[in-house]
Amino acid sequence: KGYIHSIETCGTVDGPGLRYVIFLQGCPMRCQYCHNPDTWEPNVGDQMTVDEVLKSFYSNRAFYRSGGVTVTGGEPMMQMDFLIELFTKLHKDGVHTCLDTSGIMFHPNNKVFKEKAEKLFAVTDLVMLDIKHIDDEKHKELTSHSNERILAFAKYLDEKGIELWIRHVVVPGITLYQEYLTRLGEFMA
Repeated sequence: KGYIHSIETCGTVDGPGLRYVIFLQGCPMRCQYCHNPDTWEPNVGDQMTVDEVLKSFYSNRAFYRSGGVTVTGGEPMMQMDFLIELFTKLHKDGVHTCLDTSGIMFHPNNKVFKEKAEKLFAVTDLVMLDIKHIDDEKHKELTSHSNERILAFAKYLDEKGIELWIRHVVVPGITLYQEYLTRLGEFMA
């Protein structure tokens, strides 16, 4: 079972086409401009099985024929086992899967994480990676975490050939500076 915060049945900005969007509970980041701070606390919310979470999706599957399922949060990679089971089922049924993540859970030197990541990305069609700030010190101020693992995660996905969309919130006075936008563009290039 996974800890589910909520489900949105008609997402239009969470991947291609119309999306069934599952918000998982729990996030280690504390972004100053977070639009879902109620998802921060781990191990709370409704505990649901994969079949329970997807019941409404499958009963309305024709509605999502040009889209699919996106899992977001919180930070979905805090619940890797649930996420792997969910995406494996969807992948077997030919459903487009999208992971919306901050990448903060990426641990390239942890053998267990790497094994789980291999399983997850074998059944993931798209990753939307939120890069909160390209400057590490500014990232720490903004989120209470370094961006090192996040940027390493982006490179890992690129090396693995996983389709990747970078998302970046532009906030005047925080991220809306030519220097930072240029550095982000150079990193993406």
